[in-house]
This record gives sequence, structure tokens and C-alpha cells, in this order.
Amino acid sequence: MSMIDSSAIFAGKLAPTSPLRQNGDMRRLQQLLVLLALLLPYPLLALDGKRISETAQHFVLQQLSGNKGEAKVNVGNIDTSRLPDCEAPEAFLPAGARLIGRVYIGIRCNHPHRWSVLVPVQISITGTYLTLNRALAAGQIVQANDILVTKGDISSLPTGAIADIETAVGKQLRNSLGAGQTLRADHLQSPWVVRQGQLVKIISQGNGFSISSEGQALNNAAEGQAAQVRMPSGQTISGIAQKDGSVIIVF
Repeated sequence: MSMIDSSAIFAGKLAPTSPLRQNGDMRRLQQLLVLLALLLPYPLLALDGKRISETAQHFVLQQLSGNKGEAKVNVGNIDTSRLPDCEAPEAFLPAGARLIGRVYIGIRCNHPHRWSVLVPVQISITGTYLTLNRALAAGQIVQANDILVTKGDISSLPTGAIADIETAVGKQLRNSLGAGQTLRADHLQSPWVVRQGQLVKIISQGNGFSISSEGQALNNAAEGQAAQVRMPSGQTISGIAQKDGSVIIVF
């Protein structure tokens, strides 16, 4: 606001303010703006449900970006009327939570106020998984024509559901399964190459020597697993089962 020259009032008229006074007013205005800037170092951004929802959704999609399948995220409603304003709300995954199915995503604020809330989120992921097109008995070897590649919501499947057909073909079933059942990793094992009671070839290897002998297997073993063998002398030794059914002992 411009200052009024008092001499002009006594003369019955107003005189224009001097340039020196105008410069002084401008300096005081600039100082006031600087002071206000110091008192408000952060922007007060309105916090609403949409902003919370977008923060949670962006976090989930970013975390799932490297996964197979197409993710869909539905964020539940949350009352933000009692939450203080926040400069930059950030999302986090609470301890023990998994990004699948119904889950709670945490939203926290560190500045200018500290608070955190949990937001309900429903995550569905459309992808492929394997089911059996016929019943199989325990011990059977899974073949390619035993499997159907199914597409659906994999977020509702049990842990360990298999998506890759090559992972299942050639494996042995641990237990019997019915037609249409989802194939899981714990249903399968590598087929036995050594069977309990059979005679197996034993190859003893060391620095500069290799000796072959024969013994009786005391347990079932898949390729790469430990096999216990009783030698003709009655001694029990342990080696590694090979794909061809032999057992190698390295000294």
C-alpha cells in the first residue's frame, strides 16, 4: 500500500508518493514473502481417497511387474477425513503379507506428520497353470498328454502350482491325483533310478583310479540323491545315484 504525503493533506490535495518510499515498500513486501516461505517449507497437499488408492495401486503393480500373468488391482475404500495432510505418502508391504488375493497395503506419511494406515486391496492375476486331464496313480511318470494347460486366476491357487509343462513331464507322482486337479510342485519327485533291494553297479573313484563292483541297494534314490548300498562283505557304503542306475563313490 502506498504512503500518503502529509504535506499534501494540509494543502487540500494529495501528492504522489516519492520514489524512495515506493522502493522501501517494495523491500518490505519482499521481506514478508521470504518470511512466509520460511514458515511454509513444504506444500500442503490435499489428501483424499483417490490419492491413497493411486498410491497403493501403483505400488502393487510395480511390485508385480516382473511376474508372469496379467495383474488386476482393486483398492477398497478408506476414510481419509481424519488423516492430516501429507507431502508424499508412500506405500509398503506389511510383514508377512503376500501380493496375491486379498491383502492389506500399508500407506505411511513421514512429513509434515507421521502416520500410517492399512488399505484393503484385492489382487487377481490371470495366468496359466497345469491340471491333469485324467486320474493318475502314485508312482506313475507324468507324460505330456496327461496334462492340460489351463488359463485363469492364479491368485486363488494353492502354493506351488506349476505353470511350466516342462517342469512336470518325466516326474513321478508322490500320491494319486484325480482328473482336473491342479498340479503342484510337492506332488512330484524325480523318478527313482535306484530301487531298494536291486543289485546296483558301484563305481569307486579316486585320484588316478576307478574300481567297479556290485552291491544291494538299501533305499530308493532319484538321480543325484544319496543311495545306501550293502557290499558282499556286509559293509554298508553311501554314494550318489546316477541317471543310469549306478552309484558313484568318490574318495
